[in-house]
Amino acid sequence: MQIPNLHYEFQSVFNSTKIPRSFFAPGRINLIGEHTDYNGGNVFPASISFGTYALAQKREDQKIRFFSMNFTDTGIIECELSDLDYDETHSWVNFPKGIIKYMCENGFNILNGMDILYYGNIPTGAGLSSSASIEMVTGVLLEGLFDLTIDRLEIIKLGLKVENEYIGVNSGIMDQFAIGKGRKNHAILLNCQTLEYEYAPIQLDDHVIMIINTNKQRTLVGSKYNERRSQCEKALKELQTELNIQNLGNLTIEQFKEHKHLIQDETNRKRAKHVVYENERTLKALVLLRQGSLDLFGRLMNEFTYLSSK
Repeated sequence: MQIPNLHYEFQSVFNSTKIPRSFFAPGRINLIGEHTDYNGGNVFPASISFGTYALAQKREDQKIRFFSMNFTDTGIIECELSDLDYDETHSWVNFPKGIIKYMCENGFNILNGMDILYYGNIPTGAGLSSSASIEMVTGVLLEGLFDLTIDRLEIIKLGLKVENEYIGVNSGIMDQFAIGKGRKNHAILLNCQTLEYEYAPIQLDDHVIMIINTNKQRTLVGSKYNERRSQCEKALKELQTELNIQNLGNLTIEQFKEHKHLIQDETNRKRAKHVVYENERTLKALVLLRQGSLDLFGRLMNEFTYLSSK
């Protein structure tokens, strides 16, 4: 996919003759480990070459102007540095606004407004974390534009805070972490409770990882995501009547089999079972990739596709 001339677009949109600074954050795929991150379990994502580009320059005033080449119909959306509260009418702009707001509240000196142009070649709503990519590229943009020193993990945590508290989606940390810590030709085994992680090499050789855009829109805000998380939390609470565990990610398959009767609702029991078995599969995935066993790794991915259809 050819990238447009973003510098020209920036100067045209904002009527500027200056050359803006350019930033990029990738999208991500999750190879194995679905609905495990917010349950304190393991995930196995990888960053991809598609992502979000952001071009920006400081202003002399306190105005922030946002423009996306993916949503040209909305035109330039403006706000003041002193008013970064969530605004439903601001649509996609709430994601970068949230990052700016929380960075200001965390003591980072963002003293000027700015003009920011975004362009993403991630299909919107395709499950490749376009929102987290916008959050992360905005964090990196602020770091560069204002000469800040920010630990990458701090930007990752602020991105999660935007999703959870600013947007209102009870998602886990996987998306931001995979984008912020991604490494070329590697996947990441991440423990979402401890944030300990290991890289796994992906040497594809004669293989490919194929990403197919079905054009079926997927948005966490409009999905049953929060409902599923609530079901997992109810299952956990019932298991905790006999087990000393902090989350479903602490359970082994053997422990689940022995104590699953504590979960009264059948749907909630299925949700818990999914987390436990997915956790185990992420550990298998790490071993297989380190062994270079791509055929077996592919079968493990297909196993998820089969189980998810049940």
